[in-house]
Amino acid sequence: MPQITAVTVEDVRFPTSLTGDGSDAMNKDGDHSAAYVVLHTDGSDSTGAPLAGYGLTFTIGRGNDIVAAAAVQQAQHLVGQDVDAMAADMGAVYRLLTSDSQLRWLGPEKGVVHLSVAAVLNALWDLVARHAGQPLWRLLTDLTPTQLVDVADLRYLSDVLTRDEALEILRAREDTKADRVADLARTGYPVYTTSAGWLGYDDDTLRRLCREAVDAGYGHLKLKVGANLDDDVRRCAIAREIIGPDRKLMIDANQMWDVGQAIDWVRALARFEPLWIEEPTGPDDILGHAAIRRAVAPIGVATGEHCHNRVMFKQLFQAGAIDYCQLDTGRLASINEIVAVLLLAAKFGVPVCPHAGGVGLCEMVQHVAVLDYVAVSGDLTNRVTEFVDHLHEHFTDPCVVRDAGAGTAYVLPTAPGYSTRMRPASVEEYRFPDGRYWASATSRTPSPHPSAAAASAAVNTTEN
Repeated sequence: MPQITAVTVEDVRFPTSLTGDGSDAMNKDGDHSAAYVVLHTDGSDSTGAPLAGYGLTFTIGRGNDIVAAAAVQQAQHLVGQDVDAMAADMGAVYRLLTSDSQLRWLGPEKGVVHLSVAAVLNALWDLVARHAGQPLWRLLTDLTPTQLVDVADLRYLSDVLTRDEALEILRAREDTKADRVADLARTGYPVYTTSAGWLGYDDDTLRRLCREAVDAGYGHLKLKVGANLDDDVRRCAIAREIIGPDRKLMIDANQMWDVGQAIDWVRALARFEPLWIEEPTGPDDILGHAAIRRAVAPIGVATGEHCHNRVMFKQLFQAGAIDYCQLDTGRLASINEIVAVLLLAAKFGVPVCPHAGGVGLCEMVQHVAVLDYVAVSGDLTNRVTEFVDHLHEHFTDPCVVRDAGAGTAYVLPTAPGYSTRMRPASVEEYRFPDGRYWASATSRTPSPHPSAAAASAAVNTTEN
């Protein structure tokens, strides 16, 4: 039986700030980055290659080394563990990693510690799926309702979602799961694009990318807003002119506004008929989101990429604060917490439209979206998952989208795992601060703080 023998954690950063990819009103110059975890074992996969699990969480540059250093601490709990034993009770492994009392004090269940445990657990779920020879979505949808509930972290949720209610939700979908898998095999899972709408793009680039999105079959397109209202009016007018009246336009403020300002700004853009306003205010302000939602309806409110944990989602649902749940696969504590949020969303009837776009997020969210449709919600109504067309070339099993006739969609992943393995050459090139790219770019990028450099040096090692 394979055992985990060692852990490698890398600080990997891509220079997206040079092109404006990923730019928005709050984050103008991010370098999309990953705290990248590899769990090594003494076993082999079905092809005879060394068996390992690969996982990550997403950041946008400075501080990525801090998350990576925390992941080293988290992952040490797994060294020496039997892979089959862990696969048989992933709920117990989740509790092991999230119950480290000293690390937990630094959260709890938020911030760097939660990001780091997400990276480690994402690697473990990838390892379990690779060992089983299945894509993760298939491994999860093949679980019985009892097995899937045993995976989920339902702590602190029983006032609104009991274990029995969770089982009832899953059992109601059990007999028709195969039908929905067959549907997705034909049509894929619907996606929207943000690739045209980064705030750092000029108007000509926006026009060109909007046209390309229409030509590619996208029925939904999202623009970043929130820095300047006149600019937003002009850019929304360009986008609406090109995509026409029938396609959906979404807008994303990335937390820029106070509550009253958000209401006024969204009303000023209402003429462009946005489907939703995303992150209109501080991500922790549950009652603020509720007030905005009441004031700007029928425009929906969407949030979740900076929602720390399942308890915050519970309160957003309880307060009637959001119309769309945008959980993030790098911020929540991997599948165990994601399943809990999917169940909460199903209980409250809120569609899940996962956030993606960062390094590896599109690769992961395709598995989560399929899990939600096949095993939890059983519904595609008002559901569309984000896709951003950059950095996929750095993964060995990149996500694939295609025009399925009714719109552009994720193609069902077929390779074993969580689609999270990065190409070794990419890791070598973009490892920070000593990868080939960054070592040759010192004249164009600020040197890391001495303590950060020391942490990176410690992280870029194999732990035994």
